[in-house]
Amino acid sequence: MPFHLHFDESDLLRCRFALSPIGETQAAVRVLARPERQGYHLPWLRRIRHAAAGLDLGPLWLLMNERGHSPDFFCPPPLGPLTSFEEEIAGVRAVDPALAREDIAWALSDRPGALDSAAGQAMLADPARTVRELADLLELAWRALIEPHWPRLRALLEADVAYHSRRLAAVGFERLLSELSPQLSWADSTLTIARTAGRHSRVLGGQGLVLMPSVFAWPNVVGGFEAPWLPAVIYPARGIGGLWTEPGDRTPDVLARLLGRARADVLCALDEPAGTSALAHRLGLAPSSVSEHLSVLRSAGLLTSRRYGHQVLYERTPLGIALAVSQPQPHAP
Repeated sequence: MPFHLHFDESDLLRCRFALSPIGETQAAVRVLARPERQGYHLPWLRRIRHAAAGLDLGPLWLLMNERGHSPDFFCPPPLGPLTSFEEEIAGVRAVDPALAREDIAWALSDRPGALDSAAGQAMLADPARTVRELADLLELAWRALIEPHWPRLRALLEADVAYHSRRLAAVGFERLLSELSPQLSWADSTLTIARTAGRHSRVLGGQGLVLMPSVFAWPNVVGGFEAPWLPAVIYPARGIGGLWTEPGDRTPDVLARLLGRARADVLCALDEPAGTSALAHRLGLAPSSVSEHLSVLRSAGLLTSRRYGHQVLYERTPLGIALAVSQPQPHAP
């Protein structure tokens, strides 16, 4: 069934983008349980295999319905654009147990047999303890599954936000929505999300909408969130197909001979805009070395730079794009 979000003029003025470390954590936990969503993330799955084996994710999986409601309280939309995991998990730990119990009961009732199971009844019997245990488990999942890779994930998510912020300015809100996902459509001041779970309508009432890119949400769009949580739409981020590919694997040899291997790797790593720290982490280079390479590439007309939030993002110019995707041409016979 589609989900409808009804806007007024004040809601359109309060739409914004945000990133959610805890949202990526719970989405990654979902991916572990659903092989059909793992195709883009096989390198990541190999890297976290042993860490994931040490986690008992059963309590989270019990509440993570594919076609029904999943609790909003353990992945609430962030209040700010760059909220840290520590801030988000503190919010989960502080949730009202009565509100959490209602959220949990709804999720359990949407999974056949879960509400009457021993595990489900234990969750409902002591919701304060359940909130503590779920928060502890989410924190363990963050440390094991996401935190070691967060600079890479954050760079892609920030690049998505930067790109779509420019598209919003260029094409407007209605067209932007269709570019975010074919599951999103706009008509008569209403955003419709196709094939989503939960209730089927919400009036925003001046709260606006939080737009959140996700590495692990593909191919789904998640929409809604019940009061008191902010209304939000989680959509698949751009560029996940190359997320786990090492930049050096994509660098043409001819470009490495022209620019030098390290400088060519920096240029080829910029499929999406990124900052110095993210590139340094991804390439295994010192930030000072990456900064020097970026400066030379920008001076040569291969990169441009602009400030986004707390950092400077670099992206390729048309000339830089042409060089980065260059391939040796065969000799004429």
